[in-house]
Amino acid sequence: MSWIFLACAILTEVAATLSLRMASQPGGAKAWWAGVGAGYVAAFGFLTLTLSSGLALGVAYGIWAAVGVALTALASRVLFKEPLTTVMVLGIVLIAAGVLCIELGAAH
Repeated sequence: MSWIFLACAILTEVAATLSLRMASQPGGAKAWWAGVGAGYVAAFGFLTLTLSSGLALGVAYGIWAAVGVALTALASRVLFKEPLTTVMVLGIVLIAAGVLCIELGAAH
């Protein structure tokens, strides 16, 4: 169950960050701010549930942050046509490798 909570924490945090991007646009609708607040509150709530269900803090936070960065970069490319360079893709690959190392290290 902790992995489901963590996935929800990641998705709501990414949604809040994307809402923040929309709210910060010149003339952006104020309704996006509701998405920002609700998303971050939900993200921290789900992260709390993740920790309550037994996942270690270092593992949960590392995965939450790393996957959030990678998903936000990819979504920004698709939704906002922001650049996604080879160096950025390499960074995402390194993040994935780092998450794998965190998970493998926690198993020992």
